[in-house]
Amino acid sequence: MVANHPPEHLLLFSPSQFPPSTSALGSLSSTMATDIATLSRMLQASLDPQQNKQAEAAIAQEQTKPGFSLSLLQIVASNASPPNTRLSAALYFKNFVKRNWVDEDGNYKLPEDEVVAIKRELIGLMVSVPANLQAQLGEAISAIADSDFWQRWDTLVDDLISRLTPDNTVVNNGVLQVAHSIFKRWRPLFRSDDLFTEINHVLSKFSTPFLQLLENTDTLITNSQGNPETLKRAFTTLDLLLKLFYDLSCQDLPPVFEDHIGVISGLLHKYLVFDNPALRTDDDTESGPQEYVRAGIFEALMLYIQKYEDVFGPQLGQFIETTWGFLMSVGLETKYDILVSKALQFLTAVASTQHAEAFNNEPVLVQVIEKVILPNLTLRESDVELFEDEPIEFIRRDLEGSDNDTRRRAATNFLRQLMSRFEALVTTTSQTYIDAHLQDYAKDPANNWKSKDTAVYLFTAIAAKGTATAGQGVMSVNENVNILDFFQKHIAADLQGQGASPILKVDAIKFLYVFRSQLSPDLWRAAFPLLVNQLGDDNYVIHTYAAIAVERALFMTDSNRQPIIPRADVVNSSKDLLSHLFKLITKNSAPEKIQENEFLMKCVMRVLIFVRDGILPICETVLQNFINIVKVIRHNPSNPRFQYYLFEGIGALVRFGAPKHPQFFEEKLYEPFAACLQAQVEEFSPYIFQLFSALLEANPSGELSEYYRSLFSIIIQGAVWEQRGNVPALARLLSAMVARDAQHIVAQKQLEPILGIFQKLVTSKAHETYSFELIESVVANIPANALQPYFGTILQLMLTRLSNMKTENFQLRFISFYHFVIFKPIYLTVILPDTQKLARPVDRKTAVVSFTKTLGDSQAFVDRYPKGWTLTTQRLIELLVNPPVPTAADDIIPDADVDELGFGVGFTQLNTCRKAPRDPFPEIADVKQWVGQYLKDADSRHSGRIVKIVQERLDDTSKQALAGYLS
Repeated sequence: MVANHPPEHLLLFSPSQFPPSTSALGSLSSTMATDIATLSRMLQASLDPQQNKQAEAAIAQEQTKPGFSLSLLQIVASNASPPNTRLSAALYFKNFVKRNWVDEDGNYKLPEDEVVAIKRELIGLMVSVPANLQAQLGEAISAIADSDFWQRWDTLVDDLISRLTPDNTVVNNGVLQVAHSIFKRWRPLFRSDDLFTEINHVLSKFSTPFLQLLENTDTLITNSQGNPETLKRAFTTLDLLLKLFYDLSCQDLPPVFEDHIGVISGLLHKYLVFDNPALRTDDDTESGPQEYVRAGIFEALMLYIQKYEDVFGPQLGQFIETTWGFLMSVGLETKYDILVSKALQFLTAVASTQHAEAFNNEPVLVQVIEKVILPNLTLRESDVELFEDEPIEFIRRDLEGSDNDTRRRAATNFLRQLMSRFEALVTTTSQTYIDAHLQDYAKDPANNWKSKDTAVYLFTAIAAKGTATAGQGVMSVNENVNILDFFQKHIAADLQGQGASPILKVDAIKFLYVFRSQLSPDLWRAAFPLLVNQLGDDNYVIHTYAAIAVERALFMTDSNRQPIIPRADVVNSSKDLLSHLFKLITKNSAPEKIQENEFLMKCVMRVLIFVRDGILPICETVLQNFINIVKVIRHNPSNPRFQYYLFEGIGALVRFGAPKHPQFFEEKLYEPFAACLQAQVEEFSPYIFQLFSALLEANPSGELSEYYRSLFSIIIQGAVWEQRGNVPALARLLSAMVARDAQHIVAQKQLEPILGIFQKLVTSKAHETYSFELIESVVANIPANALQPYFGTILQLMLTRLSNMKTENFQLRFISFYHFVIFKPIYLTVILPDTQKLARPVDRKTAVVSFTKTLGDSQAFVDRYPKGWTLTTQRLIELLVNPPVPTAADDIIPDADVDELGFGVGFTQLNTCRKAPRDPFPEIADVKQWVGQYLKDADSRHSGRIVKIVQERLDDTSKQALAGYLS
């Protein structure tokens, strides 16, 4: 039974273990503990590379003092402080608020009077400081609004409105920046009652002042034609108003906008064609206020076409005509790229409506391709310069979808949208231009290589259909073109030849990459060595694209889930392949250059996953390369994607090498990893704790080494658990340590700190899963006599949480824990009704074993709980209808899309060393057979009691179901 009161000697989080958080700081005094002058000097020192580590450590100490956040705001507000110090203070304030405003359950971590003071002062401060400081404070306000707006900050909109002026653009722009930082949160959200309540709250107050300011701004622009400075500030206001127009319309059409749709459309069109020399930039690469305003108008137009065409449709004609005229006349300068891209996206949206019929004839389509598509698909000198001077930027724009705002991608999407409506016409018309450009290339390949580049890009645009996937590339193709024929005639030679233009080589590699799932395994086996050879090219873009294509080729499998590239071929060449990849990565030894190219590191990771234990002969060399890279980049981690692939690569080595050589890995990795932890490299610590866990799990026998015992003394302290991203990995690591070193933990009286950590985790919704991982390891490994004094308190903590703050996840984990441990309370009300909800096969198997042992051997169920015996039998039969079979160990390592990973303060799972589900009963292979044998043995042990109870207490259906197991 559960103890009524926790034992007095159960130590929870003692002050010596866990430094006080900001929630325990107490009330602010009239004089803040943080000295402004001292803090200013620290902030200044943090900008000096020679002093920044010491300064950041000192600032971290200041953060624990009352009023730290308000001291930062005082520095931001001080005109006497140097601009870079004010900016540093604003950055620290933003990050401090993001980390310390509320806990996982939405409770304030700061004292109430500090919260009130921040809300009272922040808006007024933001509207009065320069734009670079406004941007940082705006992000802080947005972070606060995430938790507080609008119920806990219902005065915010009124405060913003009260600060708007008829003509003070500086103040107005600050107010609008704040409003946008809050309202833009609505854009990606799913519809809900709470969301619409919030939006309606804003609209009820903000919509009329918004329209009034839009009218005032229009008047100000009209009256400021000869005043460049006022005009530019007014255009900044207009740009922000357009962003807010989108924010306020993103979920539903506001009635007030519908009522004024004609006036609003007139203003949008006016500024789509508005032109003033004062708003133009002299630099061909720098977009000006007019470009940004027009781009904002196109974004709003796209929203209204896609969501409110029934209301906006009558206004559409003038915008289509203006857009078409603009695209026919705009120059090729880079500064117009964002605007051209948005204009093309607008036409793409138009082509998805009934207005697309305007393009459904050959003369119009010819004009579209000649005047719009081809000019924006053709490489410009600025594109070639980017290829040569900033190759990594060229690659990222071209590959990752960040080039949605490039002309090429926007033109391609427009053409594909037209093709989705008029496939045959678009294909035949486009093919004419593809052939013409290929013929032009054939006349003079050395000088006319751009013509072939355009032809390949245009062919790719019409050949691919739908959205390409990260794993397989293009999955659906245009049946009117022959991809294999085009590859053999026009692509393969560039992949093989030495004299091809570098960009045509990249085109050839990219063609393989894009259409990888459309090419046969035989073709891939022939092409793969050619790709590997391109890794040796000195050109940065070529060898990077080759790495990208090699990585995806190694990921691809056939219909039997077997790799299309023979594993033996790669194992035999893996030493040279990996050696060359590491040389490319470390060619420039500067930390920022080593980690610049995540594509090369991803290829390293994939090779290791692909060759599996084939890496063992060169494991030491590969591991040393990884260690050397960690040692260099830990001083300035700047590329989260590179870091992720780096640690996934180490995880692959651990997965395939550590079971056979655990001591080697521990000795090699402990020193560099410990140095990262000691230096508080927060970006690395969640990965390092996962890898330490995987090393322990790879060698489950024997006591912990001194390496791990020194690490154990660190992780049972509270400070390391304060970083949210560490918690999942720490819980796993501590669970693995308990499993390996239970006797030592008890002997050293270290059980109580572990239980204190469990208590902290179990009271948090965000960390409840990890609390169960930890306590299950404790129960499974700590001797019963050592755990007995605490067990009642453990259960009381769980039951209190179950009754006061129950979530479905917590309840299911609690049920799983029940079956794992077996105890009686709440059996009929929680355990029996909800066991069927258990989803993991290993949990369902544990429940079957638990129910079976209860039926077979519980005297209490026979004597005092007859109803429980009957209900348990029924639940057991239900589970056995689909007997749980724990998933067999799978060699397939899941592929993560880094675009969906939340790098930063959160936790990022390493797939190469993911923890396997623990089966408490691995000896039970056939669950049904085991149930029958156990019940028959129990019936024999108890002199026929089981059969007798079955006959007396079960209905005919249950008797028949259970008879099959007892016969």
